[in-house]
Amino acid sequence: MPTLKLPPLSLYVHIPWCVRKCPYCDFNSHSTQSSAQNGGIPEQEYLKQLLLDMNFEQENAQNRKLTSIFFGGGTPSLFSDGTIATIIEAAEKTFGFEDDIEITLEANPGTAEQSKFSGFFNGGVNRLSLGVQSFNPKHLNVLGRIHSSDEAKNAIAMAKSAGFRRINIDLMHGLPEQTLEDALFDIETAVSLGPNHLSWYQLTIEPNTEFFSAPPRLPEDDNLADIQEAGYERINQLGFHQYEVSAYAKSTSARAKHNLNYWQFGDYIGVGAGSHSKITDLNTGHIRRYWKTRLPTDYMKRVASQYRNPCTAGEKVIASSELPLEFFMNALRLTQGVTIQTYESFTGLPFSNLDLSELIQKELLEVNNTIVRPTHLGTRYLNNVLDHFLVT
Repeated sequence: MPTLKLPPLSLYVHIPWCVRKCPYCDFNSHSTQSSAQNGGIPEQEYLKQLLLDMNFEQENAQNRKLTSIFFGGGTPSLFSDGTIATIIEAAEKTFGFEDDIEITLEANPGTAEQSKFSGFFNGGVNRLSLGVQSFNPKHLNVLGRIHSSDEAKNAIAMAKSAGFRRINIDLMHGLPEQTLEDALFDIETAVSLGPNHLSWYQLTIEPNTEFFSAPPRLPEDDNLADIQEAGYERINQLGFHQYEVSAYAKSTSARAKHNLNYWQFGDYIGVGAGSHSKITDLNTGHIRRYWKTRLPTDYMKRVASQYRNPCTAGEKVIASSELPLEFFMNALRLTQGVTIQTYESFTGLPFSNLDLSELIQKELLEVNNTIVRPTHLGTRYLNNVLDHFLVT
């Protein structure tokens, strides 16, 4: 049996508030309008609980330093630059930082302020991810976004002026009544603004969202396929290279280090309401997932005397029979695939025990002595590939 090894470690910080809940969003986020009725966002109270949560997580690091931090939400940029800096400082004291740590903060263009962006940058954030989604006013309105096309452009200019050189723009395609020309316009507009990373992904209708209750009219499947293929070609023509199903980077160094750790089955600690963690424990030989209590009000009321970590709501040890699916669910999103050594080191399982002959024969998967990766066809039909790893 291969020896189970500790993978790199990342930290995810969840900030669960946003100005307005978007109709497609199924994340653990809560409108500031409802918070306003209760005295506004309890930023300082939440900060105290985050720091407590982080302190309890120190042992799970197993002496590893952080390779990345990601502030997600909600809209993390609603918090003050001072609070974000305090969290970063506490994370460094608690876990330590690798020299080339990547620290990403998600921001909504509708809440962009020059002074705030400068404060985030000076406080340690070195990568900004802007949730633009579209530059088309009609589509922004349907998606419930609070910003305009001009505000999105201004936010990117502010980020650059603040000192950010690593900027991601989130774009969605397959939007209600979106044409191929609309989708290409969004791509070309985004690239013209000079980011070094694009996240371009298809709108999906998720349970417990407004769109699920009242589904909008989306493009037909043939139109979706045309948008996907043409968009992929256009992004590549504009100098961005796809390295994951929905991620494109100008260079290898511009790839999202935090997300790469997820996709390569790295470990991550989640702090904040509803955050999830995945940790390898060499003492037990187990890999486990656990999660924090979801509602912010409940999260902030947890008392240290009640639980080992007062914020934890549940956990699950991943059975060895489930590890192949757990691993490949993310690893096969990478266009270059993943090394066989990574699979064996981070699962503790022999690669030779996998029977991948059917996927290879159907030209969905390529395997050589060192790498396993999806073909172009396999990337397109990734769910079918993953079905092969389901435990029956």
